[in-house]
Amino acid sequence: MSRGREARGECPGKSEEQPVSSAVSLTKIETTAPGLVDLYKTAAISLRKHAVAGERAAVYLVLDRSGSMRPYYKDGTVQHLAEQVLGLAAHLDDDGRVPLVFFSTDVDGTAEFGLTGYRGRIAELHEGLGHMGRTNYHWAMDAVIDHYLASGTRAPALVVFQTDGGPTSRAAAERYLCKAARLPLFWQFVGFGDPDEREFAFLHKLDDLAVPAKRVVDNAGFFHAGRDPRALTDARLYDLLLQEFPEWLAASRALGVTPVPEAS
Repeated sequence: MSRGREARGECPGKSEEQPVSSAVSLTKIETTAPGLVDLYKTAAISLRKHAVAGERAAVYLVLDRSGSMRPYYKDGTVQHLAEQVLGLAAHLDDDGRVPLVFFSTDVDGTAEFGLTGYRGRIAELHEGLGHMGRTNYHWAMDAVIDHYLASGTRAPALVVFQTDGGPTSRAAAERYLCKAARLPLFWQFVGFGDPDEREFAFLHKLDDLAVPAKRVVDNAGFFHAGRDPRALTDARLYDLLLQEFPEWLAASRALGVTPVPEAS
């Protein structure tokens, strides 16, 4: 990472807008997905701030389809989150695609979200998935784990896991999280809705599960995006998504859970 102007907190010049360490170039974003340029640039600032610019990681997005989520799909809030995650993923993953998992009682469906055809994509997928059920985290977690293992990679993965309430089976969710701690997967839970909702107490519990008594490394974080997550600025959203990821990355590498990248 450059230790020049950015390290001194100065604004980079025009020639430095594109961090050379990003997986997908600014030029490609401008050409392929111009609507994501602002998100991409804002994500770059947070990556530098949290000292993870230049890292490579797969990025997953898990989306709650329980019945109470209906308004967030209808008003575009879920689409907005997906675009924010895509803007971040473009820096971390050079295929420019985000695997999607929709869940409620079970896994409702899986798909991909990429730099082309992303507008309106979430509503289109959601409307084709039928009934919105209850909230079972563990089936969605299982789908992510299966996808990751099938990919054959050992690169780290950032899993953005959105929900508006606690799971039907808390024991299963905790068990899956603890088992997944032995894989290079970091689970960043994002809550939608009333911050005072008691259901979110479980996500705080997951965030604070004991290490090493319960899991080999702290592999999860949680923050609440509020009743209107679109009111959260892009900059704040990216800071929250990245607030615990760097610590996990360092700790998981120290334990051998995540391989240390080879020096270039």
